[in-house]
Amino acid sequence: MPESLVIVNTSPLLYLHQVGYLELLQNLYGEVITPPAVIAELAVGKNQGINVPDIHSIEWISITSVKSSSLIPAVIDLGQGEAEVLALGLENPGSLLIFDDQLARRIANIYHLKYTGTVGVLVKAKKLGYLSSVASVITILRQQGMWLTDSIINDVLKLAGESKLD
Repeated sequence: MPESLVIVNTSPLLYLHQVGYLELLQNLYGEVITPPAVIAELAVGKNQGINVPDIHSIEWISITSVKSSSLIPAVIDLGQGEAEVLALGLENPGSLLIFDDQLARRIANIYHLKYTGTVGVLVKAKKLGYLSSVASVITILRQQGMWLTDSIINDVLKLAGESKLD
């Protein structure tokens, strides 16, 4: 298990839950944390009829608040979940952030924060033997509404050792 914190945003929790692989986070990282804004975003989704995980019933996910609100990036186009995940990352150097948002990734790069996304979790899970095929899960993710370009998919499948071009 990693010594550093693993901080997860809304979309990885949502998508991994919807494809039946939320437990990969526990398999790969043991315990993970998520900020209150993510819980609020999931509640909004649930109220809209979206199939979301009940974070309160998952013992290996802890809800952790940002200690200093001054660390929360004030970027208009950044969702509150991403902002709080980034702030927790700044408060906990060396932690791993898991989110899919491109703007959040650009901000993470500015602060030299480590991050991965939903498909990065899938690739790691395959490499460690928890998943037999990344391609089949990506197909389901796209059906669930995850936006992935063909170029991203090809890159991910190469990383997972599933590329037809190998």
